[in-house]
Amino acid sequence: MENLARLEALCERLYNSQDSAERAHAENTLKCFSVNTDYISQCQYILENALTPYALMLASSSLLKQVTDHSLALPLRLDIWSYIFNYLGTRGPKLQPFVTASLIQLLCRLTKFGWFDDDRFRDAVKESTNFLSLGTSEHYAIGLKILNQLVSEMNQPNPGLPSTHHRRVACSFRDQSLFQIFQISLTSLRNLKTDVASRLQELALSLALKCLSFDFVGTSIDESSEEFGTVQIPSPWRPVLEDSSTIQMFFDYYSIAKAPLSKEALECLVRLASVRRSLFPNDAARSKFLAHLMTGTKEILQSGQGLADHDNYHEFCRLLGRFRVNYQLSELVNVEGYSDWIQLVAEFTLKSLQSWQWASSSVYYLLGLWSRLVSSVPYLKGDAPSLLDEFVPKITESFLTSRFNSVQAGFPDDLSENPLDNVELLQDQLDCFPYLCRFQYESSGLFIINMMEPILQSYTERARLQTCDKNELSVIEAKLTWIVHIIAAILKIKQCTGCSMESQEVLDAELSARVLQLINITDSGLHSQRYGELSKQRLDRAILTFFQHFRKSYVGDQAMHSSKQLYARLSELLGLHDHLLLLNVIVGKIATNLKCYAESEEVIDHTLSLFLELASGYMTGKLLLKLDTVKFIIANHTREHFPFLEEYRCSRSRTTFYYTIGWLIFMEDSPVKFKSSMEPLLQVFLSLESTPDSVFRTDAVKYALIGLMRDLRGIAMATNSRRTYGLLFDWLYPAHMPLILKGITHWTDTPEVTTPLLKFMAEFVLNKAQRLTFDSSSPNGILLFREVSKLLVAYGTRILSLPNPADIYAFKYKGIWISLTILARGLAGNYVNFGVFELYGDRALSDALDIALKMTLSIPLSDILAFRKLTRAYFSFLEVLFNSHISFILNLDAATFMHIVGSLESGLKGLDTNISSQCASAVDNLSAFYFNNIIMGEAPSSPAAVKLAQHIADCPSLFPQILKTLFELVLFEDCGNQWSLSRPLLSLILISEQIFADLKAQILASQPVDQHQRLSVCFDKLMTDVSRSLDSKNRDKFTQNLTIFRHEFRVK
Repeated sequence: MENLARLEALCERLYNSQDSAERAHAENTLKCFSVNTDYISQCQYILENALTPYALMLASSSLLKQVTDHSLALPLRLDIWSYIFNYLGTRGPKLQPFVTASLIQLLCRLTKFGWFDDDRFRDAVKESTNFLSLGTSEHYAIGLKILNQLVSEMNQPNPGLPSTHHRRVACSFRDQSLFQIFQISLTSLRNLKTDVASRLQELALSLALKCLSFDFVGTSIDESSEEFGTVQIPSPWRPVLEDSSTIQMFFDYYSIAKAPLSKEALECLVRLASVRRSLFPNDAARSKFLAHLMTGTKEILQSGQGLADHDNYHEFCRLLGRFRVNYQLSELVNVEGYSDWIQLVAEFTLKSLQSWQWASSSVYYLLGLWSRLVSSVPYLKGDAPSLLDEFVPKITESFLTSRFNSVQAGFPDDLSENPLDNVELLQDQLDCFPYLCRFQYESSGLFIINMMEPILQSYTERARLQTCDKNELSVIEAKLTWIVHIIAAILKIKQCTGCSMESQEVLDAELSARVLQLINITDSGLHSQRYGELSKQRLDRAILTFFQHFRKSYVGDQAMHSSKQLYARLSELLGLHDHLLLLNVIVGKIATNLKCYAESEEVIDHTLSLFLELASGYMTGKLLLKLDTVKFIIANHTREHFPFLEEYRCSRSRTTFYYTIGWLIFMEDSPVKFKSSMEPLLQVFLSLESTPDSVFRTDAVKYALIGLMRDLRGIAMATNSRRTYGLLFDWLYPAHMPLILKGITHWTDTPEVTTPLLKFMAEFVLNKAQRLTFDSSSPNGILLFREVSKLLVAYGTRILSLPNPADIYAFKYKGIWISLTILARGLAGNYVNFGVFELYGDRALSDALDIALKMTLSIPLSDILAFRKLTRAYFSFLEVLFNSHISFILNLDAATFMHIVGSLESGLKGLDTNISSQCASAVDNLSAFYFNNIIMGEAPSSPAAVKLAQHIADCPSLFPQILKTLFELVLFEDCGNQWSLSRPLLSLILISEQIFADLKAQILASQPVDQHQRLSVCFDKLMTDVSRSLDSKNRDKFTQNLTIFRHEFRVK
């Protein structure tokens, strides 16, 4: 008992101490409970005898960790499971809530992990319902808590559980228990209706919501997003959903409960409104369901009950928004009471728009509903009136007015609040608005013009003044920004229901002309001194967005001929009679932005992405070369003309800038032009090359080197043919390669320098569009690979000798994954005959492979799998190695070989299908090598084959384990790369009939006994007409069989 008292004091410190050293000491002392399986019995002793909740918490959380991390024996797990159920039954009501929650989590984790191990685990729902019938509210609460946690646990993937196994358990749980739990939640809600302000109501509602939010078909919904598709409710649930009392109950709960309970009731309704259409047997049943939803929402709209709470309000807007996802206008119109409902929704929308401060983000759900209704008007048959003509123009005008009011009132100082700052999000939100405008475009267009004219007038007058009230000007700029964004959104969509294309184009021209007039003023007079102001930057970003949408609709190959009306009207208004003149205006604005903005990274980036869009379009690119402004940019891309090149924070933008310049230079087939355009970069090279080693570690050299590497990467990205790549290669090699090597050796410890340098090299060695094709007599491919090898060895040897800092990804892993990418691209580029190196005793290849291997082995596999880009680079590298340099892998020592092949198995189990396919290809190369050289070969002749035979003899479980993983993926996962997975399956099956027979028995044993006969026949069919060879015809036959096998196996 004395020991127990000491332990309780330690636990108290662990959970409550303010002193971090004391907490760390307690944690270290108590760690053994969660790590060592011998301590499991002690945990039980603590649960029996401890008096403080913190000791109980330690025992519970330690058991949870043990269960998750260790494969405990089945009898032990069943013991713990039964013990915890009994413990909660006897002691549960008196425990602290956090101890109860932890014990319940342990119970549910045991249930999930043991679901297929023993049928008793599947009685968890039955055991939980026993709590509900014990008669006390405390036990009832524990029962509901267990069910809540059980649904959550089954729905959430666990780090320790392969995703294949998680989906199998989740699907089995969905089919066997979930509906029963949903019914329990509904029964509880009915029984608890009168139990006002009860914690039990909250638990029952939460349980219903969890059931409705279950991932029924394994699409792993993004939890961070508020949007989800249709809810794929299983067919057996239909009677409960068709029963009108189910929906009514959630509406009742909304009306009787206070927030946040009322919000949960609405969330359940949002899910119910999203139920898949095919659940209902016919239109009548679906209409009945819809009518009930409409009646319920109508009553809330009439009474306004609960909508003063912001969360309720937001959720209610989402509920109305769901009507557009699942129902057609024709269905809504035919529901009795439609006209009252649509009028109430219109009034609600108008009211929401007027209270813009309060409803800013919720409004877009409502606009989404209206735009969907408007888009459906042309398909509306029958006489029932839609009443949209009456409401839509009012909503359009109200939206515009509300945006102005929001500007006039001013946003809070917190910058994240201003919607104009996030251009991408704003354009997404405005996506639905053009449909409303174009529904009655003449009146909406006129309304926008009338709003814009006076503001444009006062903005023009301000340009002539010497000084002006800054706040007043900011408000004017903000209003203009809103209008320009709205016009941009309208131009993005050229679809109309109300009027002809010609009259639409004329209206598009009228609106565009106003924005083009604005552009003439923004950079003149007083406004040209305001580039540092946020409101001016927002306006310029809106103008760039307008140009992007205008270009897609009205500039380019097809647009000129199809949009005569627009240019005719623009010619009358502004004298712009074709798109070359209009391009000149756009490029003029691009040049002004690049000259004047040095301090705004966002404006520079946005401007450059527009410039790149123009340059990379075939037609627009050719047109650009005719413009004087573009000729000037190509000839003078220096920091004197474009100050942003000197700003370090804009240095990432340099790559895009030079990528665009590269596009334009290479459009003309002129080596002379290329050389003259590269002159500014040559000067930087020369000045860096003449810098002595003693001063090579200064800031000036550092920033010059970073800039140069980013610039070169942009130019390299633009080379898309053998000719243009040849120009760059001859310009760089051999003269300037030593500087790149010198840069990496002097700055290894500075990721700011090494990252752009390595990324340039990764681009330079990439053989895209077959650009790295040298003449048959040219040694350039080999010379380039030698440079790669030197660079990697220089970087790898130095980076591995440096100690690990806190941010290990930025300091080491990032450089290592780019290095692996460089080597993988060099090896797979097909421009080097690698046999030459060994033939002539050149160590370039073996040195590069050795250092790459050392770099990968320096990173724990858990870290490789934790960082996405590192994961991709690592597995791409392995795929290339197993494909082209398998003897290198086979000659490794046994431990390293097992580690690498083991990592392939981890990659197969991952969620990324690309990586899974790469791993499958690597496994296929390995197993095919074994089959061809060892099984079918007379005797292992080559040294590599001898080594592989040795490795497999050392670890006979290697191939069976991978085969088992592949079968689990194909049978129990919804894999999108079944073709790729089928390739290694065949070669592994052919290696040993015995391994396949054992695995077949294992899989059958995991299935219900009544299915064994059927599934055994499926397995027999799998190898029908498949011979013992790996030629492509035989592989294709096996892949066909596997598709049929998978389908038949999965049929319930």
